[in-house]
Amino acid sequence: MKWAYIEDIADFKDQEVELRGWVYNKRSGGKIRFLLIRDGTGMIQGTIYSEDKDHPLFQAFDQLTQESSLIVRGVVKEDKRAPGGFELGITDMEIIQTAQEYPITPKEHGIPFLMEHRHLWLRSQKQRAILQIRAELTKAIRDFFDNRGFRNLDTPILTPSACEGTTTLFETEYFDQKAYLSQSGQLYNEATAMAFGKVYCFGPTFRAEKSKTRKHLIEFWMVEPEVAFANLQDITDLAEDLIVSIVARILETRKTELDILERETSPLERVKKPFHRMKYGEILPDLKKKGSKIDWGDDFGAPEETILSEIYDSPVCITHFPAKIKAFYMQPDEENPDEVLGVDVFASEGYGELIGGGQRIHDLGLLEKRVKEHKLPRDAYEWYLDLRKYGSVPHSGFGLGLERTLSWICKIKHIREAIPFPRLLYKIYP
Repeated sequence: MKWAYIEDIADFKDQEVELRGWVYNKRSGGKIRFLLIRDGTGMIQGTIYSEDKDHPLFQAFDQLTQESSLIVRGVVKEDKRAPGGFELGITDMEIIQTAQEYPITPKEHGIPFLMEHRHLWLRSQKQRAILQIRAELTKAIRDFFDNRGFRNLDTPILTPSACEGTTTLFETEYFDQKAYLSQSGQLYNEATAMAFGKVYCFGPTFRAEKSKTRKHLIEFWMVEPEVAFANLQDITDLAEDLIVSIVARILETRKTELDILERETSPLERVKKPFHRMKYGEILPDLKKKGSKIDWGDDFGAPEETILSEIYDSPVCITHFPAKIKAFYMQPDEENPDEVLGVDVFASEGYGELIGGGQRIHDLGLLEKRVKEHKLPRDAYEWYLDLRKYGSVPHSGFGLGLERTLSWICKIKHIREAIPFPRLLYKIYP
């Protein structure tokens, strides 16, 4: 008898199979018993029928509690009324473990309780749907870059220097010196791009931001491409292509999970090229008309991100930000040095920034000046300055936050549900 997974159950119509999983729910009805079984890949209804009320399978059924683990065997039958269109006529059952009283019940639980039990909350239908989409999203991102000839080259988690700013670094001891948890793989990407032309890294990043909002995590995942010889236009086009591609992939492959989440998909279906593109200075009047108090030189906050969603019903690219609010490595605009050749891509529906990036400084003298102006320790950046000494070229890249993107696609209220085990301000359990 073949061990089958529920997601493949249609391949076993009218065949006898073995399923291994957990009890999601159960109910009785006269001469029949219904078991809703999950195995991590899907859910199926199992039925037990007998004229004998003392049938051994009925007795085993009575022992089962929510989340009990078991092995069931039986024949797969097509039934349009059953969840997933198939059910299992159970002929044999083996209980692996009878679960203790499960703490997460169908009643409403508060978020603090659910977060304390995150290791169990992951088993619920909506949380599984979100994380199924996350897995697909990760694969879609990798496929996008791999199919375009990018090389996935890992960058270090422990670094001797900052990338985004020294105020949000996690510091640790590295034998006889200090090291920091990586805020971004970008600086190392620039080195590998000079060796391979176009690269990306994809991994965890860390920001010690004392921020307590629905959009921030302390530890999150980011994909970061970097392309030698690319300018701002090139990298903005790449960012558009990426978002269009991954949204289309989720709509195509994860409709079941989007339905479980009750996600209205029409806003995602509008994610088509070209995106709206505006310079920072051009968008300010529209933001102010909508009630923003932003002045030139201020960074966008939650109010501005919300207003952008009201103005545009699909993602928007904002470029040419004030240099003073962007990182030290951003290439200034030749026509207006107070602005940099950066781009941020904002999601629709108020979900804020998905992508931040732009063109990097490729001139050695200017980069040395910026390092000094930002009061960065030059010795920690000598290797980075070397990249401008030996065949320097214009180059560009960006970072896309996986959890922020997933939150938008799933339309979930808080980013903490977009990662299996979120790290939040002062919260690191479980």
